[in-house]
Parts: sequence; C-alpha cells; structure tokens
Amino acid sequence: MNSDEVLALFDRQLRLGARPDGPGARVERAGAVVRQVGPAHAWNGVVWSDLDAGDADAAIAEQVRYFGELGLEFEWKLYAHDRPADLGRRLLAAGFTAEPPETLMVAEAAGIAGEPSEPSEPSAIDGVRLVPVSDEDGVKLAMRAHERAFGESADRLGRRLLDQLADGTLMAVVAMAGDVPVSSARVDPHPGTRFASLWGGGTVPEWRGRGIYRALVAYRARQAIAQGYDYLQVDASSESRPILARLGFAPLTTTTPYVHS
Repeated sequence: MNSDEVLALFDRQLRLGARPDGPGARVERAGAVVRQVGPAHAWNGVVWSDLDAGDADAAIAEQVRYFGELGLEFEWKLYAHDRPADLGRRLLAAGFTAEPPETLMVAEAAGIAGEPSEPSEPSAIDGVRLVPVSDEDGVKLAMRAHERAFGESADRLGRRLLDQLADGTLMAVVAMAGDVPVSSARVDPHPGTRFASLWGGGTVPEWRGRGIYRALVAYRARQAIAQGYDYLQVDASSESRPILARLGFAPLTTTTPYVHS
C-alpha cells in the first residue's frame, strides 16, 4: 500500500467528496469548506477545507456563525497536512477547544480479515461469541458495553445506531460472554468510495488483553469486504494505535478534533 496515494484518495473520497454519514444528515459545500449538518445527536462539523492565511479567519467565523444559528455544537476535524499551517491556532483563537489528537490509520481489508475459524476467533476466547446487532435489543447491548468500556453515557451513540437500524445501514457487533456484553463496535460504510470506517471496539476492563479487540477488527474487515470495500480506516487513540499497527494498519497522518460548543 502506497501511503501517500491512499492519503490522497482518502482526502478526495471521504473529505472533499464526503457524503452524509447517517439519516437526517446532509453535506454542504460552502466556499472552501465542506461540512456535515444533521440532528443534534449526529456528528456535525467541517470535514475538509482548502484555506490560506488570507481567508482562514473569515471561513472559521462563518462556520461559527452558521452552526451557532442552528444551535448546534460542531467539530472542525483538522488534519496535520491541512493548510494554513497555523489553522489549529486560529481555531483556538476563535473559541474552539482541542481534544486529544488521533492517528489516521488505514489497512487493506483483505490483509486484516483472516479466517472465521482461526484460533483468534472470539468463540475460542473464554467462551466469548460475536453477535451482529440487528434489532433494538442488540442496540441496547451495544450501549451497555460502550458505557462500561468508556465510562460515559451511550445515549448519543444509541440514537445514532437506532437511526442506522431504521435506515438499513447499521453494521455493528457485540461481543457476548454468556448474557453479558463485554465489547461492541461498528463499521460505517462509505458508498461510492473504497473505504469503510471502524469505530468503537471498547472492551470492559475485566475482559481486556484477551484478543477481543483484534477479533472485532477482523470480524468487521470481513463485513467490509462483503460490502465491496478495499480499505479500513480508523481514527486511532494512543491506546489502540499499537494494537492496530501490529495488525497491519499504517499511520498516514494525525487528526485533531476542534470542538465549538
């Protein structure tokens, strides 16, 4: 995989050519900015920009005004190669708050999927099995796993999953130990592109270190391949980056969420 070529493809297909990532959302081109706008529980923000030192401040002020009039919190998703080079500083000056940076990592799905019968399959890990989320009960299980894994409310995630369930686009999975959900994750497909995005994958503390996260990645890789996608994309935290690197994901750049309330 040529990292420079794949990053350029990512920018072109998932950022400049972004499509709505869920029901009720729309993507708009506003001058040199591409943004997604949707319900309050959806992701709202700027996915791409082509700015310079002369127009960056005005473009930032326009987005703050636009989302403010809608009463929406939004995120400016800044990548390390975006311009101008001081765009992050300009966002901070405009009242944004920077969240921890993440690493954009990409892998070819075929190299990650493995075989369902291989020893790392969760059915061989202490009796854990993977269950696809196909109804509201499954969404509730995914929410329970998320809340225990990340120590935060899953209400917003639950509404998103229910929207995708109703729209027929939901691709999510829960790792079950008996009747207890111990991990959950989802795949967001991007129709018309070569990419599928992996999200979640948090495992409850007492079940970490047993290979569940790796198994969830392989499971979702097979889902993505079945839908015709070539690449898997992850915004990796500092905790997940080493695991993903060992699985074969390559870091392409970093991305920092700048949030405006």
